Amino acid sequence: MEQKLNRNQFKSQARLPKFAIPSYYDLYIKLDLVACTFSGNVNININIIEKTNFIVLNALELNVHEVLFTSSHNQEYRPSDAIMDKDDEILVLVFDEPLAVGEGILRIIFYGKLNEHTKGFYKCSYVEKEVKKNMAVTQFEAVDARRCFPCWDEPALKATFKITLDIPSELTALSNMPILDEKLNGNLKTVYFEESPVMSTYLVAFVVGLFDHIEDTTTNVHVYCPVGKSSEGKHALDVAIKSLGIYTEFFSTPYPLPKLDMVAVSEFHAGAMENFGLIVYRENELLYNEKTSTANRKQIMTISTSHEVAHQWFGNLVTMEWWTHLWLNEGFATWISYMATDIMFPEWKMWTQFLRQTSHGLRLDAQEQSHPIEVEVHRADEIDQVFDAISYNKGSAVIRMLQSYLGEDIFQKSLSLYMKKYAWKNVETEDLWSVLSEESGINITSLMECWTKQKGHPVVYVNCKDNLLEFKQSQFVSSGLQGDGRWTIPITLSLGSYNNQRNFLLESQSQSVDISEMLPSSDGKLCSFKECDETLWIKVNVEQSGFYRVIYDDELSARLRKAVENNCLSAADKLGILDDMLALCQACKQPLSYLLLLLDAHRKEHDSMVLSKLINVCYDVVEIITDAMPDAVNELKEFFISLLQSSAERLGWEPKPGESHLNVLLRGEVFTALASFGHDKTHKEAMQRFQELLNDKDTILLSADLKKAIYFAVMRNVTTTNRSGFESLLKFYREADAVQEKERILQTIASSPDPALVNEVLTFLISDEVRNQDINYGLSGLRFECREAAWRWLQENWDKILMKYEGFLLHSFARDFVTLFSSNEKADEIEAFFASHVQTGVDKVLKQSIEKIRIKARWMESIKQEQSLPDLIKQLAHKGY
Repeated sequence: MEQKLNRNQFKSQARLPKFAIPSYYDLYIKLDLVACTFSGNVNININIIEKTNFIVLNALELNVHEVLFTSSHNQEYRPSDAIMDKDDEILVLVFDEPLAVGEGILRIIFYGKLNEHTKGFYKCSYVEKEVKKNMAVTQFEAVDARRCFPCWDEPALKATFKITLDIPSELTALSNMPILDEKLNGNLKTVYFEESPVMSTYLVAFVVGLFDHIEDTTTNVHVYCPVGKSSEGKHALDVAIKSLGIYTEFFSTPYPLPKLDMVAVSEFHAGAMENFGLIVYRENELLYNEKTSTANRKQIMTISTSHEVAHQWFGNLVTMEWWTHLWLNEGFATWISYMATDIMFPEWKMWTQFLRQTSHGLRLDAQEQSHPIEVEVHRADEIDQVFDAISYNKGSAVIRMLQSYLGEDIFQKSLSLYMKKYAWKNVETEDLWSVLSEESGINITSLMECWTKQKGHPVVYVNCKDNLLEFKQSQFVSSGLQGDGRWTIPITLSLGSYNNQRNFLLESQSQSVDISEMLPSSDGKLCSFKECDETLWIKVNVEQSGFYRVIYDDELSARLRKAVENNCLSAADKLGILDDMLALCQACKQPLSYLLLLLDAHRKEHDSMVLSKLINVCYDVVEIITDAMPDAVNELKEFFISLLQSSAERLGWEPKPGESHLNVLLRGEVFTALASFGHDKTHKEAMQRFQELLNDKDTILLSADLKKAIYFAVMRNVTTTNRSGFESLLKFYREADAVQEKERILQTIASSPDPALVNEVLTFLISDEVRNQDINYGLSGLRFECREAAWRWLQENWDKILMKYEGFLLHSFARDFVTLFSSNEKADEIEAFFASHVQTGVDKVLKQSIEKIRIKARWMESIKQEQSLPDLIKQLAHKGY
């Protein structure tokens, strides 16, 4: 069929046309780090599969100088026109004479500038001997390879790559593959890399800078660090080596490349990026210093490294066909990174900690503005917004649920077969279900499509009538709207003991289960559940393995509360009960009094992870009560202080020899919470220890793990008229060499209760003193007391922010200011402002954030109707004394 010469046919299309397919890129780039520019050429082997007058590929922010297509018969074709469409991020090459079906080489000469937005090919700076210098880094996921060289920038269009770089001779160049050769030419050198296996464009990478490194020659793993800090890469090196071994055994598939490099760069928008054979990290995600790094940072780094190494299989070797299936990358890498970390550090109890992932996923998924795991993506600017709690957290939690249902052995064997079957290929979700179905003998597609193709999740109502447990499901929506979702739910339940369990699938809206045989007998006779001792409990969703909420009838709820008080339940189940109750209260499905009574049942709680969850629940309750019942806030804080005092006394301010990793994590959380709730003794001790730090920066009275709590307490005592603590923290920030110390300070300096000082902090955050990548640390510390001032600041600076920042950072600005509010009037005001000021790329995040305000507004009105609540708060506050 003759192709019409209509170049407009390619506008506003989600995907590139398929009449030309690439198979090989020979890419050459010459870098100028003084002018911050690059020039280059790319020879692309393509297969014309349909007679065409057009070649359409992706390009953005590039100047194209020359284009030539040479057919396999050595016939040359030069385009009559080359149109760079900025809106659609495509380069349309128009040929007067149609190109015949067959193979050929497309040569493009181009020029570009290193940008400052940490995407595509960008510059960042480092300091060498007090001189500021530039380095160059790539970040191509999701759709930014096109900012560096013209290409078919879609994950399904895999090709091989041969990369050559011209760089200053004193610098190091890294890429996906090992160096094949280097040639010096005066002050420049040409670095030739080996040809890669097939991979997607978003996984291509190169970094040029000055580094020291450490390596393991047996596994050919290298860690590149800032000069003088190579020893701080040892932990990451150890984790990477162990992860490679764990995944090789788990997948029965060896690591697919000849080397693995990991490099820390000074500016990076995400935590890390899994480029094939060259993982790029921001510095605080890779560097670990025994003296200055916290236990929490060690754990984050371990998970992060395990996550990125896992991507070498999940994502790189086997790649999603399109961004709709992003969860196959991120959900699986998240899930298996916890598995690997648990193998390396079993004492960290990672599968209980994994419930934070589940909780984050459940919370976003309960919103009307959620989306399915398999989400349709139509525009390039939509893709960043699906790198969210659904793809990562819900995705990984659903995988864990499926693994629990099938059993570890079947699940592992299925994934091993999946890797072998689809190595070097692209997949859709159905391909995974097909392998799992074949191996398990269960129709996994039928079981799992309700979890991946529809948004939301269920809440399971559990009622006990005689010896029948009645289960009923409906969609859980935090806003209170009625959802119509229906799921096939793997139900697990325990009665009185974890040795007394029953599992079944809830496939209909409701189902009854006879529990007579699970009940204890008396003189050979089965008793009624109602007649059993009140300490006999029933827990549904054992170990929180399922991705759903549970709401119990009043008697079952009271029995569970007693089980919590008597420490009969696992940490995972106690954590899950707390998380469910908070969510049910926020959705106005349970009164807040139920949550407060549940919190009270934890007075003797010692488990670190349960206490961590309890603290976060307390923060949410204080925030909503401040608006709903301001007169009750002080007594509520007294109640929460009483819940935490025994833990504070047990942990103490000083690290203890041989104490557990989890207790080290908890210490800072407990004292931060006590400072937040206004505990005088905590504030006094914190200020004294901060004074010791001012007198001696090397004081042993302030461990790295406690510094954040101390800094938070300092900022809670700072005002515009008493600002010495703030000035001291700014001085520490400016003098700090360790990036993790800078991070700690940024996380706390917006915590002042003084609106004028918070304004000053916000202006500081967008100054040149703070790297763009670090601004979100400061925004995360904003407190609701100063929300009006912060919102006014955001409105005044929004146009400037839009001009200066892009991508994920804009998400932080849109989310962290907006979600501080809890009234419909403020939601209306915010909605009206952004209606005339928003740009595409943050619209979904804004809608989700505004919905959160309305959810809180509804909860606040519900709380106001609980007339007995102030008396209960008073009673609980004085119970601990």
